[in-house]
Amino acid sequence: MPAGDDGALAADLADRAGTLLLRIRGEGREAGARGDRSSNELLLAGLADARPDDAVLSEESEDDKARLAADRVWIIDPLDGTREYGMPGRSDWAVHVALWERGQEITAAAVGLPELGTVLSTAAPPPLGPFDPDGPVRTVHSDSRPPQWLPALGEAFPRLHAFPMGSAGAKAMAVVRGEADAYVHDGGQWEWDSAAPVGVALAAGLHCSRLDGSPLRYNQDRPYLPDLVICRREVAGDLLDALAEVTA
Repeated sequence: MPAGDDGALAADLADRAGTLLLRIRGEGREAGARGDRSSNELLLAGLADARPDDAVLSEESEDDKARLAADRVWIIDPLDGTREYGMPGRSDWAVHVALWERGQEITAAAVGLPELGTVLSTAAPPPLGPFDPDGPVRTVHSDSRPPQWLPALGEAFPRLHAFPMGSAGAKAMAVVRGEADAYVHDGGQWEWDSAAPVGVALAAGLHCSRLDGSPLRYNQDRPYLPDLVICRREVAGDLLDALAEVTA
């Protein structure tokens, strides 16, 4: 793999971690805890080998604040959707691998959807799925923490058709794949929850921002991003206006 091919590296690591997670899931016992730990070890080892000078921020590792002075920081979630991973029959869990670069934000990213046998990445930005300009705006949200303002959003934005899904990566990629038109979240997330999904979504041509329309910023001292919206650009203006109304 070329030394500078960060998108390809992200995709390869997400694919390898996904293969490992499928094997662990098939073995059953304590799959969630083993999956988190083993996937993290695989990703850290792969990054140490391929990009030894880069910093890493991982959900499953202690936060080394030296990353704040680094110009390149990999932001990873070895298993996004641990709850869903531990539930038989659920496919809405993911692997996140993203690269943040100073002055540029997310420059390379991959989201693995192992149960679907696919990895979406910036190495080959995926074409957006179909969109019906006259149909409902299919909007995914957390199935465990739906936004409290969701009913009000439906009143302010009558085209809304909301439904739940697990894993931030699965929800964001549902928009990329044309299975949904928007993903809204409120109530707390960490940088590793959204960095890779946002990187892939932006590369595919989607709108990504905070609920108030402000930019998403990564590699912050406290890596916390409480809310976000990822959506088709065709509906971004109307959706953001409705969100401003119900979240004011």
